[in-house]
Amino acid sequence: MESEGGLYVCMNSFLGFGSQYVDRHHARTGQRAYFHITRTRKTKKEDDNNSGSGHPPKKKPTRLAIGIEGGFDVEQEQYEEDVKVVILPDRQEVTSEDLGTMPDVVRERVSLSMAGIMAADSVSHTLQVQQWDGEVRQESRHAADLKQLDNGVKIPPSGWRCDVCDLQENIWMNLTDGKVLCGRRYFDGSGGNNHALLHFQETGYPLAVKLGTITPDGADVYSYDEDDMVLDSKLPEHLAHFGINMMTMEKTERTMTELEIAVNQRVGEWEVIQESGTTLRPMFGPGLTGMKNLGNSCYLNSVMQVLFTVPDFQSKYVSNIDKIIDEAPSDPTQDFKTQVAKLGYGLLSGEYSKPAPDPGDENGASEPRGDQIGIAPQMFKALVGRGHPEFSTNRQQDAQEFLLHFINMVERNCRSGSNPSEAFRFLVEERIVCQQSQKAKYTQRVDYIVQLPVPMDQATNTEELQEAERRREEGDSSAPTVRAQIPFTACMAALSEPEILTDFWSSAVQTKTTATKTTRFASFPDHLVIQIKKFTFGLDWVPKKLDVSIDVPDTLDLSALLATGQQPGEELLPEVAPPPLMTPDVEVKAPVLDDSTVSQLCEMGFPLEACRKAVYYTGNTGIDAAMNWIMSHMDDPDFAAPLVLPGCSSGAGTTPTESLSEEHLATIVSMGFSRDQATKALRATSNVLDRAVDWIFSHLDDLESMDVSEGGRSAAESEGGRDPPPGPRVRDGPGKYELFAFISHMGTSTMCGHYVCHIKKDQQWVIFNDQKVCASEKPPKDLGYLYFYRRVAE
Repeated sequence: MESEGGLYVCMNSFLGFGSQYVDRHHARTGQRAYFHITRTRKTKKEDDNNSGSGHPPKKKPTRLAIGIEGGFDVEQEQYEEDVKVVILPDRQEVTSEDLGTMPDVVRERVSLSMAGIMAADSVSHTLQVQQWDGEVRQESRHAADLKQLDNGVKIPPSGWRCDVCDLQENIWMNLTDGKVLCGRRYFDGSGGNNHALLHFQETGYPLAVKLGTITPDGADVYSYDEDDMVLDSKLPEHLAHFGINMMTMEKTERTMTELEIAVNQRVGEWEVIQESGTTLRPMFGPGLTGMKNLGNSCYLNSVMQVLFTVPDFQSKYVSNIDKIIDEAPSDPTQDFKTQVAKLGYGLLSGEYSKPAPDPGDENGASEPRGDQIGIAPQMFKALVGRGHPEFSTNRQQDAQEFLLHFINMVERNCRSGSNPSEAFRFLVEERIVCQQSQKAKYTQRVDYIVQLPVPMDQATNTEELQEAERRREEGDSSAPTVRAQIPFTACMAALSEPEILTDFWSSAVQTKTTATKTTRFASFPDHLVIQIKKFTFGLDWVPKKLDVSIDVPDTLDLSALLATGQQPGEELLPEVAPPPLMTPDVEVKAPVLDDSTVSQLCEMGFPLEACRKAVYYTGNTGIDAAMNWIMSHMDDPDFAAPLVLPGCSSGAGTTPTESLSEEHLATIVSMGFSRDQATKALRATSNVLDRAVDWIFSHLDDLESMDVSEGGRSAAESEGGRDPPPGPRVRDGPGKYELFAFISHMGTSTMCGHYVCHIKKDQQWVIFNDQKVCASEKPPKDLGYLYFYRRVAE
């Protein structure tokens, strides 16, 4: 509506069209009456709390909330709207006088239609975060009947230290036994040493209060069992049990809310990635269009900016946009191809790559700012996130997970014609060698991303890291935060080195033994995506992010990692399945899993089916072996897929063939697989299409004995007369690449923080930070999360 020409809303279907597309809709449908809406931005008056320099108001947030008094502001643009009815093809305006001369039934229908359009919520209004209060806490279920020990412990009003490590900051008192211990360690090494958490894990005593936050009005109370900040209506009584009088206490420490607000305001640690230390030159034009942040949608913005730099996506969705729009269904808001094409055209056309008007500049005389008008992909986000438990929300997400989710959607929607996701698709060969028989097994699987491990023990600045850690443990608040320097060559070596399998069942010796697994590229894709595995688990299973700097190169040669296949004279392991787990009752066909081990794994937060598989594949040998299996298989596409037990034709994880969805079968067959292969995948995943697609891509070795449909062969393979690998098409070529984009993440985990991307355009690095698009001065290539390479033509 703010675009030049405004918005034309069909008064029959209520679909909206820009000025350049409304004629096409009229010609296609014969619709003549449209509601024309134009918006003009109001000039903002100078905020009394603003310096007039374009910076946010100086008034700092005092409440962890959005859109609530004292919280973070939700900026609402103010507009003046002009509305009228127009008749196509001449775009004749219908005035109020014209309406008065129309028959009553016509006038009534037009008036009702206009009122409905004006009252309806737009997609942007539906998706927008209006208000959120992060300080609303619930009463703990443990508060009313909390058990407190009569152990004679009395807590002094000040001078607290951790009973274990003598730390004097971030101190918590357990409300059951009065134990005074330090809090959790934060991602950057600050905070505490986890002693209060370890105490809960040992005793089960659930509630703790943060000493230093106690005032007559309350205090910070945390429930380890409920894993959240809570209310304790009996707090005065619980504190008095240990000699603490709430009415005389004063606040000496920042509350958890104040710490969170400070984190949300702090940008200093993000300056390197956002290049905020220098004045960057704004850039405008085709392919240089910013995207509005719809509320934690920077992960989506960064991924889509990079994808529409890839020629396959440009040719599929943007070059054919006229054809796509002409062939769009009656409701294009739910059509994947239309919405992706609309987004791609918006990013590449340059029509929306214009400076955002300065609210305080009435005459437009000031210099262009970095912010753009940009595009707001509300319909796209609503469509790709529909039905997904995470991407349908306004929470921050993992950019790598969204990339795979979007590629999966492209796969499902490219039933005919070109498939742009082939640009990233490659084959991985896994070679397992039994150390007892020296016989080998070769399997292949499809992948889209190379996950690069980060060997922290290979840091080149170990002494600096140890010194900084020592100072932090001694309570030195001035200790600098030192970032580990990891050579890229060390990461590649960790990727390519053989993995030791200690519980490998060898079909050659018919028992468990040790084996080595080596992973290599069976094909090299046109475009290579590398994910730096920065996110991991600490010793307490709390997710954390590794703060590392890696010297990622501009050019990459992976030729040495090309798979070689079976070696001359090398014997293969016999194709014999391992024996199923047996119970003492030999007549029981299905294996019995250790329920206690499964329960322990589930309590750690892992999916039930993954826990069942871990116990099954480790032979009921205990929690340690099962946990090791989980940690080494967490990245498997079918990690949470149901366990399929041998000899159980109708057990968990299987579906009778007659109940399989014909639509799901047709979808998988259209991707190049045979009907038998599609049936096997759906039966293994309870007839869930998304899981079946992931399963079939990760079980190519299980499909080798099955026929592959003709759609699975590439033209080159058909012409060459070679037998094609099972499954979808893969491209191949030299393994030499050059870096053209990378996505960086700032924050403590993938569930919070911010994403930006840097893309190389005509030999100039450009930073895309939501609506800001600027020439990059110092692209922080060592701090990226996802790296995108393109093949170098020889």
